[in-house]
Amino acid sequence: MSQVMFDLDVLRSFSTGVALGSYARAADRLGRSTSAVSAQLKKLEAQAGTSLFRKAGRGLELTDAGETMLAYAHRLLEINDEAAAAMRGVDLQGWVRLGLQEDVGESLLPGVLGRFARAHPKVRIEACVARSAELRERLELGQLDLALIWEAGEGASPAHGERLIRLPIEWVGPAAPDALDAPWWTERRGARKSREPLPLVLLDAPCPLRDMVTAVLDRAGIPWRHSFTSASLAALWSATSAGLGLSARTPFGLPPHVRVMDRIDAGLPALPHMALAMYRAQVAPEAPVVRLAELLREAVRASMRGR
Repeated sequence: MSQVMFDLDVLRSFSTGVALGSYARAADRLGRSTSAVSAQLKKLEAQAGTSLFRKAGRGLELTDAGETMLAYAHRLLEINDEAAAAMRGVDLQGWVRLGLQEDVGESLLPGVLGRFARAHPKVRIEACVARSAELRERLELGQLDLALIWEAGEGASPAHGERLIRLPIEWVGPAAPDALDAPWWTERRGARKSREPLPLVLLDAPCPLRDMVTAVLDRAGIPWRHSFTSASLAALWSATSAGLGLSARTPFGLPPHVRVMDRIDAGLPALPHMALAMYRAQVAPEAPVVRLAELLREAVRASMRGR
């Protein structure tokens, strides 16, 4: 029996079409005709030996086999692109000073730094994990080359940067439902039934997210109190998982011992959105900064696939 060798060009067309929600758009993105992409997909199904798509209204959706193939396509393309980058950047040298907030650092840093170090061993990275105000200050002082920062509002894309994703702020509680065994909470559909102040688990002031959450509760006429504050996000998640109160954050990088609450069942108001922005210190950064920015951008968007 001959060994199946999947074509990386075909896998790229396949994964691009899924990401864009249209194989016509994928053909345009990849500089191919729609008929050529269609032929590639037929070839992929033939190699897989099973159907990867099924009809869904006027379009197509992935079968279970298609979902499995997509996961492998992402892995194979990632390895291919990492190898290509390593060959292009084998002599890349320099120094990159990177700033991130705690949740972003925990979610992205290990994988991204591992890929970058393997591809560019001569580049030194100095990473700083801090809150948004400190990261902005360090950028302005020229102490960082690149930073990922959560920000509120709908404004234009930041100078020397771009917005990568925009997510709603969610109410966050313990993963274990029985951890909310408290007088301010009832188990019946999770809704609050008393006017006892809602205990909040939030970062120390100054914190824009903290101010937004309390302002929303004030407008909704819901009393609240700070039950736990800390400068550490990890400490907040520990307090939240223990049932000391509710926190608020985007769904990005939430640890397994907490979960997004159903705000309707909980009788809580909707919270605004936040965007994760990538800032560069210079309009035209050096090659190591550009390459690290590419990997961070890819990692952020990959982490949100399927949400």
